[in-house]
Amino acid sequence: MPTPAQQLAARKLYGGDGNVPSYLDQEVLTWSPEKITLKTYDLFIVSCKRNDVSRMNRVLIELMGALNFEYEESSTRLYRLYEYCQRCITQKKSDEALKIIQELRSTWAIAFNLE
Repeated sequence: MPTPAQQLAARKLYGGDGNVPSYLDQEVLTWSPEKITLKTYDLFIVSCKRNDVSRMNRVLIELMGALNFEYEESSTRLYRLYEYCQRCITQKKSDEALKIIQELRSTWAIAFNLE
């Protein structure tokens, strides 16, 4: 049975309107939390390249909401980075936010041993 996070990820990554093709829905539902994190970073990167400010901000909000503050120091630092990325977007410096997110994605991919 898919977790609520996996169901939400399927909706957000493939449209958000609830009309997700069943084969994509099933694919996303099998992803690990680690892969969902990487795909969320990918969504930010694609949105940034398309200059979709609204989606970039929504992705950052999702990343902030997914942080586990049981690991206070790491989560707080990531939260601050995400906030900084939001400020960059607001100040029309999305290239700076993109660089940060790409580095985070690369680091997590290595840590998760997914690439």
